[in-house]
Amino acid sequence: MKEKELARLENLKNYENKLYMEGLNYIAGIDEAGRGPLAGPVVVASVILPKDSLIEGINDSKKISESKREKIYENIIEEAISYGVGIVWQDEIDEINILNATKKALTDAINQMKVKPDRILVDALDKIDTNGIPYTSVIKGDAKMYSIGAASIIAKVTRDRIMREYDEVYPEYGFAGHKGYGTAKHIEAIKNLGICPLHRKSFVKNFERG
Repeated sequence: MKEKELARLENLKNYENKLYMEGLNYIAGIDEAGRGPLAGPVVVASVILPKDSLIEGINDSKKISESKREKIYENIIEEAISYGVGIVWQDEIDEINILNATKKALTDAINQMKVKPDRILVDALDKIDTNGIPYTSVIKGDAKMYSIGAASIIAKVTRDRIMREYDEVYPEYGFAGHKGYGTAKHIEAIKNLGICPLHRKSFVKNFERG
């Protein structure tokens, strides 16, 4: 690993290292993927990595190419002490709204972990159910903290894989390319074809055929 990358990763771990020095052993990073798309689920990932973890490339998932995310994802899963993934699908998003759906997926992700964290670091969410585990909410945490960056990659890769699978079911919408986000091509498909079961009805009502 190059010195520049090593220095970047160590800088990302500054806050976590302070928590370790305070006596904490298990710190979980949490992040989501899919709050904004017009179709598909919202996915939240929670991950605990070892204290000495330094996985090359960890960063905000949006700053990493799809092919590199896949490789880093495998490294994270292999090294993780524990991780969980919560998924809330489009029908429930329509019922309870995207914020509540994201919070529900977060709680599900925490419940899946076999190791209980001493502290949770979460990207920009507050008033969440962590089963009593202390948490710190960090704005743009996926670009500022190592464990949140790792969680962002797990969430993004998991969701992208789901959307690629559904592209085979509904190829006319192009889900493999835009992953359900509101691109011009996606909106045009909705206007021409109407919606499919993967769409969030509360998100696409302004684009449907009149």
